[in-house]
Amino acid sequence: MSDSGSGNYCYRHPDRQSFILCQRCGRTICPECQTQAPVGFHCPECVREGQARVPKQRSRMLSGARRLSADGAPVVTLSLIGISVVVFLLQLASNGFLDRYAAYYPILTARQPWGMLTSVFLHGSFLHITFNMFSLYIFGRALEPVIGRARFLALYLISGLGGSVAVLLLSPGTGALGASGAIFGLFGAFFVIQRGLGGNGTQLLILVALNLGISFIVPGISWQAHIGGLLTGALVGFILTRTRPIRRQALQKVYLAAVVVGLIAVTVVGYQLTFLA
Repeated sequence: MSDSGSGNYCYRHPDRQSFILCQRCGRTICPECQTQAPVGFHCPECVREGQARVPKQRSRMLSGARRLSADGAPVVTLSLIGISVVVFLLQLASNGFLDRYAAYYPILTARQPWGMLTSVFLHGSFLHITFNMFSLYIFGRALEPVIGRARFLALYLISGLGGSVAVLLLSPGTGALGASGAIFGLFGAFFVIQRGLGGNGTQLLILVALNLGISFIVPGISWQAHIGGLLTGALVGFILTRTRPIRRQALQKVYLAAVVVGLIAVTVVGYQLTFLA
C-alpha cells in the first residue's frame, strides 16, 4: 500500500485499521465512522459540515436513508447471498433449465458467454450452496466494510469471471457452476489487503491452502475455478491497495477495467486455440 503508519488507522479510533477514506477530506475512517455518500463515504465531521449547508427539511428526509446505509451492514454480501438462494430455488423448480443455460460450459463460450458470470449464482446441491454462502458471509462481513460496497461487488464479480477463465484454460471439457471461484477471490484479496494494512495473514494462508488441498482431493470440485478466482482476487486486492489515495481513484477504475478487458482477451484467445484451432 502506498500509505503507511497512521494513514492505515481510523483518525477517530487509532486502534482500528481500515481501507476506506473520506471522499471529502481524505482521512481514514472505520466502519463505525462511515456515512454512505452518493460517491464513497464521508467522515462525521464532513457529514456535519454538509448538513449545515442543507435545508433542515431535506436533511430530515435523508436521515432515514443515511441511517440504513451508515450502520455498517454488509449490504452487498447479504444481497449476493439472497440472490444466490433465490436462484438455487429457481434451479430446483426449473428441472435443469437454468443449469443448461446459466452454468458455464467452455465449449459454449461463444454462444452463451453470460455463463461465465451467471454460473457464479448457481449451485449443485444444498451442501454446496450452504458452504459457499457461509464462506461468503464470513469473508464478506469482514471485507465489505473495509473496501466499500462498490469495490466489494466488483471484486466478487471479477473474481468469478477469473474462475471461469481458468476453467476454460485448464479444463475446457467440463462444465462449472458455483460461487467458489468468486469466494476464493475474496480469500486472495483479503490476504493481500490485510498484508497491505500491516496485518498477519498466516492463518488465512493456511486456510486457503487447506481449501485448495480439498479441491484436489474431493471429486467434482472445480479446483481450476478456485485457482483462477484466487489469483484474480489477489490481483484486484493489490490494485485496491496501490490506488487507495483519493487522488488515485480514477486510476483504480482504469486498472480494474484493464483486468476485465484482459480476462475477456484471454477468453477469446483461449477459446480460439482450444476449440477452433
